[in-house]
Formats: sequence, C-alpha cells, structure tokens
Amino acid sequence: MDDNKEKEHEHEHEHEKHDGTDIEEEEEDEEGHKRVVVLGPQVPLKEQLELDKDDESLRRWKEQLLGQVDTEQLGETAEPEVKVLNLTILSPGRPDLVLPIPFQADDKGYAFTLKDGSLYSFRFSFTVSNNIVSGLKYTNTVWKTGVRVENQKMMLGTFSPQLEPYVYEGEEETTPAGIFARGSYSAKLKFFDDDGKCYLETSYYFEIRKEWPATQ
Repeated sequence: MDDNKEKEHEHEHEHEKHDGTDIEEEEEDEEGHKRVVVLGPQVPLKEQLELDKDDESLRRWKEQLLGQVDTEQLGETAEPEVKVLNLTILSPGRPDLVLPIPFQADDKGYAFTLKDGSLYSFRFSFTVSNNIVSGLKYTNTVWKTGVRVENQKMMLGTFSPQLEPYVYEGEEETTPAGIFARGSYSAKLKFFDDDGKCYLETSYYFEIRKEWPATQ
C-alpha cells in the first residue's frame, strides 16, 4: 500500500472509531488553523460521580469541582436541563417586579412597563438538573417599530446541578428618555449553552411611558 492510500485508510479508521459516540469541537492553534478535538462521549453526571467513589482523594476533587451534588436528583440522561423560573425587574425606589416565565401579558399585551429615563436591572432565577451545563448565556434583542434598538448578549457561566435556584443579576442600565423613546417595544429572550442547545426562547412586548404605572 502506498503512502497516500495508507493515509486515507488511517483517516477512515479514525472516523469509524469516533462515529456516533464522541463529541468533537473545533479549536484554533497559534497560527489560526482550525483543528478538530475529540473530547470523548458525554456521560451522565450520576455515572461520573459513581466512578472511583472509593478513591477518597478523587472524591474530594470532584466535590471541589462540582460542589455538593445530590445524586438522587440526577437523571440518567447525559443532557443537562435548565429551567428559567422568573425575571425580576429592579429599579431604585420601586418594589421588585417578579415576572414568572413564560410572561403573562396584561390587557394591552405588555409583559411589563418601564418609566423613561429610569434606572433598572434584570435578575434571572434558574435551575440546573441532570448534568453540568457549560457556557450558559442569554440574548435579549429589542425592536421598536420594526427597527432593532438593542441586542444584548451575556455569558452567565458554567453550572452544576443543584436543588437551589441560581440567581444572576445584570448590570444597571437606564431606559431611553424623551417623547420619541416612549411607546411599544417587542423583544425576544433566549437562553442557550456552548453546544447550541436552547433552553428558552420567548417573545414578549413591553412599554416605556412618561411615568410608572400606578399598579404593576
């Protein structure tokens, strides 16, 4: 067998070994060339924790890495599950506005109302189960009269399963001010991870007004 045929045979053999079981990711070397890195098959976290459980040093290392994980709450699947519970809108001098997800629109079709020129921040509460979720992030895209006015993307991080919800609070921002900033806005909120798995994608409407609503 000549060198070219031998290389082709090795290349085919590598694909046979990794077909359908291993996870492949692309990364770039120092010269900017992409290469495929085979990470191996994804294994349920419950199975990972049971491996080498009699090894005290390895058990302590896993606890430092993952925290105290209740194995009774872990599923048999290797896929992580993220559930976004609610969005809380925080504004100085105002009571916290807790909005369950999916959003419940009011009589006008708005999920919430903000005052123009006011300080506010978003706080999300979510749970993680089954397995570690890597590179969880969210995007929030906003349009006014069909024109995109904001496209926020925020990396939340990597999280292990636990019973207690995680809480993430974004940076404080200021709503646009002035008569042209007031009115109806449409938006799309999406949560997904490094693997592209989507855990939440929802569209909603909100309003910016001159004053805060009397009740909300």
